[in-house]
Amino acid sequence: MVATLKELYLAAREGFLPTETPQEAAFLARNLLSHVTGLRQEELLARQEEVVSSSVCHALEDEMGRILEGEPLAYVLGEWEFYGLKLYVNRDVLIPRDDTCAVTGLAIKKALFLDKSPRILDLCTGSGCIGLAIASRVKDARVTLADLSREALAVAKKNITLHHLSGRVSCVQADAAQAAPGFLGKFDMIVSNPPYISTAEMGELPKSVRCYEPELALHGGADGLDFYRAIAENFTSALKPGGILCLEFGLGQEKGVEEILRNNGYTVLEWTRDNQEILRAVCAQYQGKEGT
Repeated sequence: MVATLKELYLAAREGFLPTETPQEAAFLARNLLSHVTGLRQEELLARQEEVVSSSVCHALEDEMGRILEGEPLAYVLGEWEFYGLKLYVNRDVLIPRDDTCAVTGLAIKKALFLDKSPRILDLCTGSGCIGLAIASRVKDARVTLADLSREALAVAKKNITLHHLSGRVSCVQADAAQAAPGFLGKFDMIVSNPPYISTAEMGELPKSVRCYEPELALHGGADGLDFYRAIAENFTSALKPGGILCLEFGLGQEKGVEEILRNNGYTVLEWTRDNQEILRAVCAQYQGKEGT
């Protein structure tokens, strides 16, 4: 089987139309065709009458099948863009989402006003997306990416190398549910997008999330707030006096997160919304508990 790039694109788009909007079908077709050919999307347009081999046709067919089965595009491509960075991803890590730009932007804004060469911990880092975005924008920041999952850390390490940030960014295994290891030292800022899906909500997730993304990075306990309690209890000791904590949270969780922060000696400095105008992230400063 042989076909032109234009024919392949049209066939792929047609294949997605029964389940997708015309815009999403076109988006999927362009991205998959670019992936299997190794051509940028503008090159596909310029070379649309070029005939491609049967192996390319079969590769596109295979990848379309994965999408139609429900696998997210990011895992099929093996990469995803976040905050201007192209990141390697696989099923060991969550796909970086636009929602997380809220806490990332908030952390970057605060980090720019920290002391020179601030130490920043990205806890529950996954792909490393937040910490790497901070390191790319705050040029003197020294960032530590921490996660319980060794598989996730392997992905984060690839992304450090991919963006040539090994001089300022490192990885360490750490469990947010346990006391912060003493060897980590003290940080000017801790930022985290922890698991925050409640037990009830886990069963309601779309198939593309429920069946493909790691449960370890999603499930936040009965009310979704287990990790906020754990981080406040276990990692406040890893903050310098007056240190900053930036957290992403789920829809409607702001009151619960605020209560946890206040009960653990934090003063909320700022809230921020995502691009859907949903309250999504908070920045707080540790002031110490009363009587300590």
